[in-house]
Amino acid sequence: MSEIKVIDAINNALEIGLEKNPDLILLGEDIGKQGGVFRTTSGLQAKFGEERVVDTPLSEQGIMGAAVGLSINGHLPVPELQFDGFIWPGFDQIINHITRFRTRTRGRYTTPMVIRVPFGGGIHALEHHSESMESIFSHIPGINVVIPSDPYSAKGLLLDCLESKDPVIFLEPKKIYRAIKQEVPDEHFKIDSKKARILRSGKDLTIISYGACMYDTKKALPEFLKEYPIDFELIDLVSLSPIDYDTILESVKKTGRVVIINEENPNCGLASELSATISEKCIKHLKAPVKRVTGFDVIIPLLKTEDHYLPTKTRIIEGLKEVINYK
Repeated sequence: MSEIKVIDAINNALEIGLEKNPDLILLGEDIGKQGGVFRTTSGLQAKFGEERVVDTPLSEQGIMGAAVGLSINGHLPVPELQFDGFIWPGFDQIINHITRFRTRTRGRYTTPMVIRVPFGGGIHALEHHSESMESIFSHIPGINVVIPSDPYSAKGLLLDCLESKDPVIFLEPKKIYRAIKQEVPDEHFKIDSKKARILRSGKDLTIISYGACMYDTKKALPEFLKEYPIDFELIDLVSLSPIDYDTILESVKKTGRVVIINEENPNCGLASELSATISEKCIKHLKAPVKRVTGFDVIIPLLKTEDHYLPTKTRIIEGLKEVINYK
């Protein structure tokens, strides 16, 4: 066991993947000698060579097109797109080819790959560097969408995704790259990337979150619990597509109260989809309306003004109180 950060956990998982699978190839802008814009691939090109860790031109469409060709020819590409706001030039390859090859060829060709995407706000960046577009990715049939919330899940989930037979978008919350240290096994281990994690079991309230918002939720809970010492259940969603509704609905039927916390804008968002399904499937069990604590329906603001957009400790606590106080 080693106490490491999310950035180290991802690097370690990629190193293990490269060692285990000779067909695994990393590709992306500046991922070689520089180690990527966030240094997640630091040292890997020096260890495995330029044919396994490939610096590409600045072209997201080219990166994803190369990944398609590598995948259908038996390799396991792991492309990195520097920020999720940069994904759109490569989206044609994702939505028209990567997600469709299995169906298009009646299973003759498949396109397993792990598309690594630094994701979300919290770093006070410029335009296109802090987007939260997970609901768009999750809407597309034929690709899984996975997100870790701490170093342990970052390593275990990525190693599981590297063995998936389906393409995966692996969202990496930038805000927590270096914000959390946690004991993580040094050796290979996997966490089921299609299964939500129950981080704490309880009977009074279900709290659902993921990614960096799970980090923010955990920071808000001690202050909330001083005033409301309830027995809450905390669920890390993990898989944004497919969603593990079995775990969620079982929890809601037990607690009857739900708060969903994420940072994307709420209109047609993942929190809205969760809320709708919970309301449809658990209406007889609900003791209060489902509460969403999210961003707002605006372009995420630049630099420090994003602090007014992202779910804050105050907004999270207010949301929890609203649901607990509902009679």
